[in-house]
Amino acid sequence: MSDSPFNPAHHQASTLSLPPGPWATVLDCLCDHFKAIDRTQWLDRIARGKVLDAQGQPIAVDLAYKQGLRIHYFREVPNEKPIAAQEQILHVDKHLVVADKPHFLPVTPTGEYVEHTLLRRLIRRLDNPHLVPLHRIDRHTAGLVLFSANPESRSAYQSLFPNRQIDKRYQAIAPALPHLRFPHVHKSRMVHGEPFFRMQEVEGQPNSETLIEVGEQQGDLWRYVLYPITGKTHQLRVHMTALGASLCNDPFYPQVCGMGEEDDYSKPLKLLAHSLRFKDPLSGEERYFESQLSLDWP
Repeated sequence: MSDSPFNPAHHQASTLSLPPGPWATVLDCLCDHFKAIDRTQWLDRIARGKVLDAQGQPIAVDLAYKQGLRIHYFREVPNEKPIAAQEQILHVDKHLVVADKPHFLPVTPTGEYVEHTLLRRLIRRLDNPHLVPLHRIDRHTAGLVLFSANPESRSAYQSLFPNRQIDKRYQAIAPALPHLRFPHVHKSRMVHGEPFFRMQEVEGQPNSETLIEVGEQQGDLWRYVLYPITGKTHQLRVHMTALGASLCNDPFYPQVCGMGEEDDYSKPLKLLAHSLRFKDPLSGEERYFESQLSLDWP
């Protein structure tokens, strides 16, 4: 048996440092802290050894509460829906992993998805619990995602994104915009709207910018090449909607549709994270990765 300390990352566990409160037991604290999870579920998790102490040992159901005690637990989604679409690993080295994410697959655990996420799948396939995504793309978007594979070099690669030292190129299919002159630069101020997961444009100093080119024309639909200069949530989708060309099959813009319904795999959002280009912060070499996926015309 190893004498090394328990590392929740190796076991895909979440950690809670118990907050101040009047509870008699850790179980009471967990039930009060996570109100969406009932006591029966916590009792079941504890019985199955899915709630651990700081040393990684299963806790007893009557373990006394103590402020600051570190508890590790495993997120579970009962009856999590499987996602048949498969990712493709394009590159692996000591520092980086590059994968093609299919439409509908989340990058990280969120909401109703835990095991069926790109991160969890890659951790299992590569047997590397240190994987961390360096950026995110929406669940509905397909294409390239870059992962840090080594904690020692992670900060160097993470700095590429806020410092705008990485060129990102997307493809999208949307209605034609014959009245615009291309290349076109769209700038706006974006803030969170309603519902909470949507973004909207408002008056004020721009905080988002996208360069838009036309790649191919097919009747009333065009294939656009999009270069996000900034990286706001849903930026490309919001900017194209503002121009009057919402992306084909977009479930959120201009209106929310299909909430609570099963994903229609025959109608994916026509948005693809197509390529990434940057100077490697460690070697100084030019790095370029291109998706093997493509967008079919609707």
